[in-house]
Amino acid sequence: MRQANIHRKTLETDVQLDLVLDPGDEQDMTINTGVGFFDHMLTLMAHWAGLGLKVRCRGDLHVDAHHSLEDVGLCLGQALAESLGDKKGINRVGQARVPLDEALCECVLDISGRPCLVYRGEEILPDLIAGEEKDVYREFFKSLASNSGMNLHLSFHYGQNGHHLMEAAFKSLGLALRQAVTLGRTNVLSTKGALD
Repeated sequence: MRQANIHRKTLETDVQLDLVLDPGDEQDMTINTGVGFFDHMLTLMAHWAGLGLKVRCRGDLHVDAHHSLEDVGLCLGQALAESLGDKKGINRVGQARVPLDEALCECVLDISGRPCLVYRGEEILPDLIAGEEKDVYREFFKSLASNSGMNLHLSFHYGQNGHHLMEAAFKSLGLALRQAVTLGRTNVLSTKGALD
C-alpha cells in the first residue's frame, strides 16, 4: 500500500499524521487540529481525493493557528512525498475547478519534484475566515507544496463568502490530487526519467 506515517514535535506543535493514498472502502478520516474550520477543510480535501487521512495536532493555539496549519501542511507534504516513493506510474498532473454557490476556485498541480506555490485572487478573501487570518491558509498550501515537491497553483476566481471560497479551494485540491496520484502509467512521467 502507498502510505506514510509522519510525527513532528517542536516547541510550537506536536503533529501525528497518517496518510493512505489508496484506502479502498476503508477511507478512514479522523482529523483533530484544534481548529474546527481547518478540520472541516482537511476532511473535505481527503474525501474528494479519496484518501485515508488521520491527523492529530496539538499546537500553540493560545498564540494563533499559524504554526498548527503550517506544520500540518509540512507533515502532509512529507507524507505525500514518502507514500509516492519514486513516483513511478503516477499521472503526476491534476486539475479541477469547483464552484460552491457564488464562489469558484481552480487548482492545477504537478507533483514534479519542483516545489512552487502560485496563489492568485486572495485579495477577494475576507481578512478573517472562521476567526483566523486568511494568511494561515496560504501558509498551509505553501508548506504542502514545499514538502511534497509539488507545483501548486490555486486561483480564487470569484465569490463573496470566505467559507465558500476556501471550501472550493480544498475540494479542487482534493480532486486534482486524486488525478495526479492515480496510477495510470508504467514508467515515471518525465523525459529525464526521474521526478526530483
